[in-house]
Amino acid sequence: MMGLLVFKENLKKIYAKYSLYIIPIVKFFVGFFAFYLINANIGFMAKLNKPAIAVVMGLVASFVPYGVTAFLAGCFVIAHVSQVSIEVALIIFVFMLIVMVLYYGFRPGDGYILLLTPMMFFLNIPYVIPLIVGLAGSLVSIVPVCCGVCIYYIIIYLKQNAGVLAGGTMSEMAARFLQIVKSVFGNELMWVMMAAFAAAILFVFIIRNLSVDYAWSIAIVVGVITQLVVIFIGDFNFNLPIAIGQMVVGIVISVLLALVYQFFVFAVDYTRTEYLQYEDDDYHYYVKAVPKIAVSTPDVKVHRIYSRKSARPDRNE
Repeated sequence: MMGLLVFKENLKKIYAKYSLYIIPIVKFFVGFFAFYLINANIGFMAKLNKPAIAVVMGLVASFVPYGVTAFLAGCFVIAHVSQVSIEVALIIFVFMLIVMVLYYGFRPGDGYILLLTPMMFFLNIPYVIPLIVGLAGSLVSIVPVCCGVCIYYIIIYLKQNAGVLAGGTMSEMAARFLQIVKSVFGNELMWVMMAAFAAAILFVFIIRNLSVDYAWSIAIVVGVITQLVVIFIGDFNFNLPIAIGQMVVGIVISVLLALVYQFFVFAVDYTRTEYLQYEDDDYHYYVKAVPKIAVSTPDVKVHRIYSRKSARPDRNE
């Protein structure tokens, strides 16, 4: 445990010293993987479906806010989809407008969630998003998380139905448009996952703000149970196509990632909790003080000692 704490302090020092370079590097990798996954799953436009394009867009993402990167990713999706179906491209464009209104109207700082949520789905660990968002964000963060879930299932629909959506005459456009809207937004699994994530964020946020010992750990456990309960209820009602084994592995990895996040952000020692009471002219204050776990990194200095016998030849030389 002590070794992990020393490692944490060393990382904090490195970040404080080199944050000017670390932040752009992290944004580059997030942007690169976002555009790479788009090309890998719906790369219908040959000019954009190249590794070099993903690298260039990652470089652009390293210098712009996450919200701009999410907007550019949406434009990429529209460009790819327009090669297959104008109707779907129009639906995504309208959806992007709604997301932008919600994004700028509620919490602009959550732009990274719009990118990370679909990415975690592709990595089969989406269950970590409600846990970390509930620990680090606010209840308003439910909006970008749900939008991210919707974006993922739109991409999956396009990937699975690209051949059906291609072609057709203009007279069939209205019928196809209605069919696409019904298929995308009539996906029961998408709505169940949105409900599970929203409920998990709500419970995690409420519990982690309680004045109880191990509130964050309890919040993580409750968040996982909430997701499982909502998903199983949805599966019971709609017979959803859920791979149980894959879901269990994803949840285990998500819990481990949430615990790692807790260790680096909220490591406290509940055994040294103190309860304080003081007052001023208007109020009495009752304070629960929980000290953070912090250690000083060892400062090791090595002194080289030479014996007289080994030093004599040096003087003769």
